[in-house]
Amino acid sequence: MKTDAEIDSLLSAARQDMKTGAFKSAQSRLQSLLVDIPAQTDALYMAAVCARYQNTIPAAQDYLNRLKQAAPDYGRAFQEEGHLSLSLHDTDRALHAFQLATRYNPSLLASWQAQFDILQNANRATDAAQAQAQITRLQALPRTLLAVTNHLYEGRVLHAEKTARAFLLKNPHHVEGMRLLAEIGTRLGVHDDAIFLLETAIAIEPDNIQLRIDIIQVLRKRQRFAEALAQSRRLYEKDPTNPTFQSLHAIEAMQLGDYETALGLFDQVLAVLPNDSATLTSKGHALKTYGKTDDAIASYKAAVDADPLAGDAWSALANLKTYQFTPSELARLEFIQSDGNLAFMARIHIAFALGKAFEDAGEIEKSFKNYALGNALKSKQTRYTTEQIREQLDAQRAHVTPDLISRNSGRGCSAPDPIFILGLPRAGSTLIEQILASHSHVDGTLELPDILSIVHRLRGRKQITERDRYPRILGEMSAEELRALGDEYIQRTKVHRQSAPFFTDKMPNNFWHIGLIHSILPNAKIIDARRDPMDCCWSGFKQLFAEGQEFTYRLEDIGQYYKAYVEMMAHWDAVLPQGTVLRVQHEDVLDDLPGQVRRILDYCDLPFEDNCLEFYKTERAVRTASSEQVRKPISRKGVGQWTKFDPYLAPLKHALGPLLD
Repeated sequence: MKTDAEIDSLLSAARQDMKTGAFKSAQSRLQSLLVDIPAQTDALYMAAVCARYQNTIPAAQDYLNRLKQAAPDYGRAFQEEGHLSLSLHDTDRALHAFQLATRYNPSLLASWQAQFDILQNANRATDAAQAQAQITRLQALPRTLLAVTNHLYEGRVLHAEKTARAFLLKNPHHVEGMRLLAEIGTRLGVHDDAIFLLETAIAIEPDNIQLRIDIIQVLRKRQRFAEALAQSRRLYEKDPTNPTFQSLHAIEAMQLGDYETALGLFDQVLAVLPNDSATLTSKGHALKTYGKTDDAIASYKAAVDADPLAGDAWSALANLKTYQFTPSELARLEFIQSDGNLAFMARIHIAFALGKAFEDAGEIEKSFKNYALGNALKSKQTRYTTEQIREQLDAQRAHVTPDLISRNSGRGCSAPDPIFILGLPRAGSTLIEQILASHSHVDGTLELPDILSIVHRLRGRKQITERDRYPRILGEMSAEELRALGDEYIQRTKVHRQSAPFFTDKMPNNFWHIGLIHSILPNAKIIDARRDPMDCCWSGFKQLFAEGQEFTYRLEDIGQYYKAYVEMMAHWDAVLPQGTVLRVQHEDVLDDLPGQVRRILDYCDLPFEDNCLEFYKTERAVRTASSEQVRKPISRKGVGQWTKFDPYLAPLKHALGPLLD
């Protein structure tokens, strides 16, 4: 195996050969590298260019096919495919390739120029003008920022960050530099820094539309939905007929539960762009959450008809849980999976959809293969480690002691309104929430981000040098500070409530922060939704989460996480007053619904209501993966589903260890 230095030397020598026109020599060097590393991105790209210049078209196409398999979102692969198509006088295919190139890397000036030339020759003046506008924008950018954009869109995020920071040290008020560094921050998960940069840039250029669009997307990732809605409303009111602004405002309205507004705006977009796959998919999400399942299915199907490579629409159909793909749809999905133009995220979506389709068809080996593929691809986007989770567990156990709980007793906000339902995802929490939301005294809300937001703030900005600042800080806070945090939570969550005296907060990851919750909201109710470990972990592994559940992408990781969760809950049981947390076992709810409903209502000090037994008749928005399941009567269909996949689950069983007894 060649060292990094040897690889760089070979690539450098090949580039020098290409500059002098020695394409055969360059290709020979690259081929020797590809023997050792068949998926080396730079080598495949350069080899394709060399083959084109030598007019060996089949070899060029072969290199490009391999490159797109190795790096599906690599813009230069599609740019080179465009040049190859032009050499064969296939302008339609060339235009499509150049458009894909700039979708995956908007800084590819040659692709914008090629689009302009093709569109102008085809007398498509409006489209040509849009391409020219991009050319003008890129030509005006400092070369350093053009390099930053290339690094960013070709996966060299840390290199992009280093270059962008160096540029901003010399040009501290350069708006595009700040915008790019914010985008880098978002990709690295440093969302608050990204928001700060964008807010600073907006103060300099308040009419910069791209900055507004960027900050909406980051605010949404941080689940600061009210602020995102205010930003989207500003754009929408600026130009109510703009489809981009309509779509953005619809999505933000949907995040806050205003589905009527969202659906109306999506329909306005579709009146102008009837085959816009992204809008059809978003409309499907709104309809599904709103309980209009048949209409959601129709919208998702329209999305895949408009764009068969729309992986998120295929995945959304699978995610309905109650939908089963037909044999012809399954065959279509398999064909799409082999398409070289499939984007990276689309590959993930298609793999999960095929996992569900093959599972329903009883083809377990193919099903597991696709679930495993989707998870393996998704895990490449994360930096999750079990060690981080163990550190978090150890910090809570070290600092949130019986003494701290006793000292903080009664010092927080006295409001009894919240009912926290927490635990692991896919553990039955949506069913418990639906039962409670069917009660006349309870508003069912969402997986609210507010506790996690408070935690993020308490951790501070020095998370590397002060890893345990939170939860240690809970022992340093005054009664006034604790009460203020509780008051803040009650005020911030009002936007999600109707008029009932109590409301649910179903954020599963809040189980890490029960010590904080009890300190700032001592009268809140806390329900631990627990499910059989194998059922729970397997259900999590085959579920493609939008974000935030990074432990689900490897069987060993999800097993270790379940074990950490059980240990964390045991700690809370030990340090909190007896009866603070109600544990509800999912299988008990399935076996004795009336008894468990009464137990839950008694714990919440709520009178019994028959509606809670007929929870499936309650009409409300449900955003989680269980949305269709809780709209039907109790079923044991989900119990023991993992047993079909038992031959493949040894890593999970090993991780769970004694918990399986």
